[in-house]
Amino acid sequence: MSVLIAVVIVVAFGALLLAITTGKKKGGKKQKGRAQIIRDANRKLSQDPHNTDGLIPLGELYYNERAWDKAYPLYETMMSIAPAHRELNPFQVSLRQGICALKMNKIQEAFKGLGVAYNINKQDFDVNYYLGVACYKNNEFDKAVPCFKKALILRPDFSGINIYLGLALYKSKHYREALPYIKRAIDENPENKELLFSMADAMNESGMGDKAMKIFMHLRPNPDFGARSCLAAGLFHIKMNQPDKAIQDFEIALKHQNVPQDTMTEIRYRYATACFMTNMITKGLDALKEIQSTTPNYKDVPSLLARYQELNQNKNLQIYLMSTSSDFVALCRRVVMQCYKRQNSPRILDIAVTPEFVEISMNVEFARSEEIHLYRFYRTTGSVGELAVRDFHAKVSDTKADKGICVSAGNYSEEARRFSEGRPIDLVEKDGLIKILKKVDMS
Repeated sequence: MSVLIAVVIVVAFGALLLAITTGKKKGGKKQKGRAQIIRDANRKLSQDPHNTDGLIPLGELYYNERAWDKAYPLYETMMSIAPAHRELNPFQVSLRQGICALKMNKIQEAFKGLGVAYNINKQDFDVNYYLGVACYKNNEFDKAVPCFKKALILRPDFSGINIYLGLALYKSKHYREALPYIKRAIDENPENKELLFSMADAMNESGMGDKAMKIFMHLRPNPDFGARSCLAAGLFHIKMNQPDKAIQDFEIALKHQNVPQDTMTEIRYRYATACFMTNMITKGLDALKEIQSTTPNYKDVPSLLARYQELNQNKNLQIYLMSTSSDFVALCRRVVMQCYKRQNSPRILDIAVTPEFVEISMNVEFARSEEIHLYRFYRTTGSVGELAVRDFHAKVSDTKADKGICVSAGNYSEEARRFSEGRPIDLVEKDGLIKILKKVDMS
């Protein structure tokens, strides 16, 4: 019995030793085989650069090893000589040339090989997928979409397509169509912040702002997509007439580092707009000056600077143009009283407030007479036209006022000026209004 056990142990040990020895030999052969392939191929190619017996095995070796920089010139050569060599597969060498070029980020060279392969076989998955990737990387998103859609039909289980297809649709502004692909891609790549931002932006563009806002708020601190998320959140809050919340969004955005200049310029512009909406003129001006130092003619920055610098120097003009209705009416009362001396005993008879203007009727005593004066105040900084002046003249006549004074923070059209000539109407434009406002004490 003991002899039998000893025999079994010896056999087992021998088998184990044989296996180890065989494995080592196989490993040695494999390494030797690779070196031999390279040596033989280089020898043949040194004698003839177009030798297919050298090109094919060497290209195959490097391609399978993903040594794209070494495989690329070999397949570039094979593609150029394929028409004269029947042993070369024109579809395969063109496809591999395109893939190698794409992996090396040689986009235009990739189009050459992928285009030839596509013309040979339009139904191949790899051709459609990699051609889509090349179009995507070349920012030709509309061309990338059909390639990815066809690839998805050919390989519905291939997970790498959803991210490209979703982002290609998003970047070509097909927002609603992009959403289902982006959602699937997020399921596959839950940590991908670009996908998350793109989904939120696509939702926002598709009328799902409330849902998008939750994602934008979540992304605000992100170093890569935080600034753009803050900008989107701020624009949404401005749209909802919530400038205070928008200012918070933009102030977070301004703290981010390494933000592209065009994005930062837009953030500063929107921040200034929100500040002006809340009468924070100094902060708004600071933001506009930052823009002017980098992008002097951005949008209407020069005109905004001129306007709000003037407002910042004249508090009464701020009230006239930007305050609440009650503060505006209070200022108008002070203005009309400022226009008369005390001995004239000016007395306000009536105040009418409309969305377009404020009207104040005055009784004024002179040495030998007593007159009714009617004032109309427009808050617009634009041009007041003839129809508005005609309407005011009709009101002066209807109320039997002796004189009408029409005041605007802008100017009057030539037609309006001509109409007022010879009629008991005075037209006060911006410059005249500012002179009056400088004399008014609102304290």
